[in-house]
Amino acid sequence: MALLILIYVSFISLGLPDAVLGSAWPVMHIELGLPLWSAGLIAATTSMGTVISALLSTKVIERFGTGKVTLISVLMTALALLGFSVSQHIILLLFFALPLGLGAGSVDTALNNYVALHYKARHMSWLHSFWGVGASLGPAIVALALTLGFSYREGYRFIGALQLLLCIVLIFSLHLWKDKTVTQASEETLGNRAALRIKGVPFALLTFFLYCSLEIATGLWATTYLVQVKGLDPTKAALWGGLYYMGITGGRVLSGFITFRVSNNQMTLGGLTLCLVSLFLFLFPNANVAGFALVLLGLGSAPIFPSMIHETPRRFGVGASQSIIGLQMATAYIGNTVMPPVVGSLASTVGLVWLPVLQALLVVGMILSVLRLTKLHTQKSL
Repeated sequence: MALLILIYVSFISLGLPDAVLGSAWPVMHIELGLPLWSAGLIAATTSMGTVISALLSTKVIERFGTGKVTLISVLMTALALLGFSVSQHIILLLFFALPLGLGAGSVDTALNNYVALHYKARHMSWLHSFWGVGASLGPAIVALALTLGFSYREGYRFIGALQLLLCIVLIFSLHLWKDKTVTQASEETLGNRAALRIKGVPFALLTFFLYCSLEIATGLWATTYLVQVKGLDPTKAALWGGLYYMGITGGRVLSGFITFRVSNNQMTLGGLTLCLVSLFLFLFPNANVAGFALVLLGLGSAPIFPSMIHETPRRFGVGASQSIIGLQMATAYIGNTVMPPVVGSLASTVGLVWLPVLQALLVVGMILSVLRLTKLHTQKSL
């Protein structure tokens, strides 16, 4: 139980830095004299670090173990956040953005695989809801610092200090990880290349790419869609946008209880079906119906990521799970990196009225991919 609580807390810390740049940037770019668009460059550098560490995670975790990798990763993010708090130039911000991404990718992959191997599906759903808690707390801490008259730098320092505090806890908790191996079986751990040759893996990677593309496209542009296309007041639109993320977080808490009776595959397909229903509601002209559809889309999205992760060792084997989860994390973050500029370019040329069409294409692509995975897994089991 103590280890599980520690894993939950570690996932809160994983979410803490994720939305901080966006919340601090309106003040941050003015103080540093940086153009508004340079936040995208910083975010892309962070994502690049995350992709690299996810791809290298198998060898790193196999050598050092999940506990030590988690400790080192949290320490890297803590030092990176403290680095952000003292940086005066874009070069320094880019310098610290890389270890921020490297740390996030390693701990994300390590903890996801560990929970997939050692705990039931409900814990995976709840684990990802704790990420949502962290992602919500980060901007709240920055907002509180600014409200109290402090600089955004104090917000970064406080979050960095929380990460350092977690490092101390992790140091004294390393013994908790020693009684469990990474593979929990006699299977040999496969490398990335060997894992890619397993039948069905490309469909799993495609699903993660499409899911994160859907989540980032919705999170970045749905509020603007409600204002520009549906004519909703910006304040109300921002509220619906916040409720979208609350739908994901609350949906994952609820999903944890549903998994007592429903399989991972059923959870995934059920969530995707709910996503399609929500996108159909965008056809109605009423702006508040569109806002409700956005919340419903969050609820439908909630079980997809954790259910797919938890099913990985059962679908592809324990020995391959670490490499495949690392590859899944990498393709997920590639989706996070690629989709924002793509949607932004399309929005500036043809407008956002087509956004639900793009979302529907992403959801349909996931459904087809998951159905193909299910068929391959069924054939393998026969």
